[in-house]
Amino acid sequence: MGEVEFATVDEGNGVQLSVRLYKPGEDVKEKKNATLILVHQYTVLGGCQGLMKGMANLLAAKGFVVLTFDQRGAGRSTGRSTFTGSAEVNDVVAVSRWAVDNIPTSSIVLVGSSAGAPIAGSAVDCVEEIKGYVGLGYPFGFLASVLFGRHYKTVLQSPKPKLFVMGTRDGFTSVKQLEGKLKTAAGRAEKRLVVGAGHFEMEGPRYDDEMVGYVVEFADSLDESS
Repeated sequence: MGEVEFATVDEGNGVQLSVRLYKPGEDVKEKKNATLILVHQYTVLGGCQGLMKGMANLLAAKGFVVLTFDQRGAGRSTGRSTFTGSAEVNDVVAVSRWAVDNIPTSSIVLVGSSAGAPIAGSAVDCVEEIKGYVGLGYPFGFLASVLFGRHYKTVLQSPKPKLFVMGTRDGFTSVKQLEGKLKTAAGRAEKRLVVGAGHFEMEGPRYDDEMVGYVVEFADSLDESS
């Protein structure tokens, strides 16, 4: 079992973010170069870093240093959440910069889940050390675009490598909608489809191992190409 540390990150505008740092255990022989930052689901619907704990532990066991954090207004973080996730982008940037300053790392990969996916995607070009991005259940559908549509352009036009993982029965985004968006994407943009999985179902612990597998494969490919 790895080590978990706790920290508080100052976002810079009076918001204090509660952070957990998961480190590989001493028995993990292969330590990875990348640091993974997991961005949790929609705070308005109860999203918090605790929902990312299962994936964080599995990824740390694979050799990664992993950060989770409560976005503003969630868990023990201060501040107020927003419906569109616009201010929360600053939270991702602040945690990423804290990681650069406090963790010996050559690169950062952002991993956003559900509403955390567009929020993380809008931060991908804000910090040089962020080398790649994974969106789990990115809400590209029409109804979701009312809240998160302002985030789409940023991640799709980023030249940094990106991976989108989606269930084929996702209620917010169809496979056709995802593929249509990826056709407009700059640089390396890949998809993985989880057959038969719905949006919220894919967020559950049943799929943690599969999600971790995709994240590890992607992060390792970035290390090999650097």
